Amino acid sequence: MIEVFRALIGLALLTVAADHLVLGSSRLARRLRISPVVVGVVVIGLGTSAPEFLVSGLAAAHGDTGIAVGNIVGSNVLNLTLLLGIAAIVAPISVASAVIRREVPLTVAAIGLFGLLAVVVGLNGMTAAVLAAAGVAALVLLVRWAHADRAEVALVVEVEAFLAADGDAGPPGSTRRQAWFEPVRALLGLLGVLAGAQLLVRGASAIAEGVGVPQVVIGSTLVALGTSLPELVASVQAQRRGESALVVGNLFGSNLFNSLIGGAVIGFAGHTTAYAGIAFVLAMVVTAGLAWALLRRGLRLTRLEGAALVVTYALVAPLLLA
Repeated sequence: MIEVFRALIGLALLTVAADHLVLGSSRLARRLRISPVVVGVVVIGLGTSAPEFLVSGLAAAHGDTGIAVGNIVGSNVLNLTLLLGIAAIVAPISVASAVIRREVPLTVAAIGLFGLLAVVVGLNGMTAAVLAAAGVAALVLLVRWAHADRAEVALVVEVEAFLAADGDAGPPGSTRRQAWFEPVRALLGLLGVLAGAQLLVRGASAIAEGVGVPQVVIGSTLVALGTSLPELVASVQAQRRGESALVVGNLFGSNLFNSLIGGAVIGFAGHTTAYAGIAFVLAMVVTAGLAWALLRRGLRLTRLEGAALVVTYALVAPLLLA
């Protein structure tokens, strides 16, 4: 009963915290005149990737390099098939053409670089340095793109404020309060999402062990899904609030940092030989390309296409358990 209660508390915390993460992030983006996609990539994407970094880094340090690399690859596949598909089923996803030309191909390139190094060379100090340098370069590009978009975003914010007829204007001092409140709300929401995911996974794992489910099954299902729970809940909550840009930024940003920063963490934590799961890595690259192609076609991901991505995950899943 204690584990059931822990799992329920974790699920409730996930839901509430993700809602505040989305609200805080979207309002912070508007206040700073930054594209929500960039906030989704850097703030939510990087933050929700923390479980993958931790799990893969610890596994690599203990010599479990297959688990370390497999966790990153599996998470990347999950994000751009099952999670993106579920978000599109909740509501169709619209994306700006600039995102298709910049942030999305940047992520696909990062995934390709990670897969190439993992399969051909392996993740060691040298390749980790390459991935870390690529991660820094990606952050620089994102900051430059955010600066370039500020005028356009500022115009959108002004139009929204005009249409709202200052309906959001509160009592004196409310603007000053919101200036610090939204970043704090986003940070606390992110911490709550990570904590809720931990509680839910621990509770569910203990329940599964209690009823005799083998640990290998728990590891390949509950733990793998658990490290992607922050992305899932944040994406669904963003879609419910009509923040498609945050959804795209979150999922593609998570894959971007999984591949570059996560790969670097594995390489620095423990040397690996060339990864043997070539089919697994190829599936990761192909699913990323498929998600990019679907979004590029019409700058929109429909519910039917979302369902197709979910089916794609079901087809690829046997590779994850092989």
